[in-house]
Amino acid sequence: MRIAVTGGSGKLGRHVVRRLREDGHQVLNLDRAGERNPGLAIVDLRDYGQVLDVFLGLDDRHSGFDAVVHLGAIPAPGIVPDSATFENNMLATYNVFQAARRAGVKKIVYASSETVLGLPFDVDPPYIPVDEEYPARPESTYSLVKHLEEQMAIELTRWDPELSIIGLRFSNVMDVEDYERFPSFDADPMLRKWNLWGYIDGRDGAQAVARALENGKPGFEAFIIANADTVMSRSSASLAAEVFPDVKVIKELGGHETMLSIDKATRLLGFEPEHTWRAYHPNRTTPIED
Repeated sequence: MRIAVTGGSGKLGRHVVRRLREDGHQVLNLDRAGERNPGLAIVDLRDYGQVLDVFLGLDDRHSGFDAVVHLGAIPAPGIVPDSATFENNMLATYNVFQAARRAGVKKIVYASSETVLGLPFDVDPPYIPVDEEYPARPESTYSLVKHLEEQMAIELTRWDPELSIIGLRFSNVMDVEDYERFPSFDADPMLRKWNLWGYIDGRDGAQAVARALENGKPGFEAFIIANADTVMSRSSASLAAEVFPDVKVIKELGGHETMLSIDKATRLLGFEPEHTWRAYHPNRTTPIED
């Protein structure tokens, strides 16, 4: 396919661009930053005219796209003022979705967020493992935008029954160099309680995008995308019991099993994480009961 990837210079975006090219797709990175190269076009996603223009064609670089992967955004709360987060991320996503529709693109995959699940879980989750079945619980402006993006996708796919939009609720994206500090998390279970001790290896995040492009159906679907394990050496069952004693655990948690359920992504997209931080810390492979 001919695929536009917004934010392809970012932490997750680099993995996505590399994976899609390795899979044989023609990929153009649309970003405001990055080293000048034939695979990058400098685009301000807040400017609808620029987005539509580049989706329709760019000189001799391309004459249109078959799919859009939208990752370009302020990537987390607390980086810029709330109003700037809302304005940038909401406007950019509307422009990308609308311009893609105008350009005849019927397949969109974009970065939603684990934050819509209720992070940082100062209010207990309804149950563990959390999944896509309960209503969104945004607790920050960043998360509110992610929720509103999902609602927008629902309406756009209602307007156009042939349109497929998949929102991937990515967990905290990690690169290999990030794994050096993972053992330090064991000192205090509260350090990473805010996202139920979850993470996503950037390479597995890219795999999820590839699977969504391959297996997405018309309509809107949201999927939690996390690695199959937690960031902790302790067992998931002991963590849940200590930190969330009043929360119902709806399935037996084996070993280091993720508490951000990826069952739906596995079942409908064929997503199967292939990487774990434990490969870089082999002494952390057996759960420590505490």
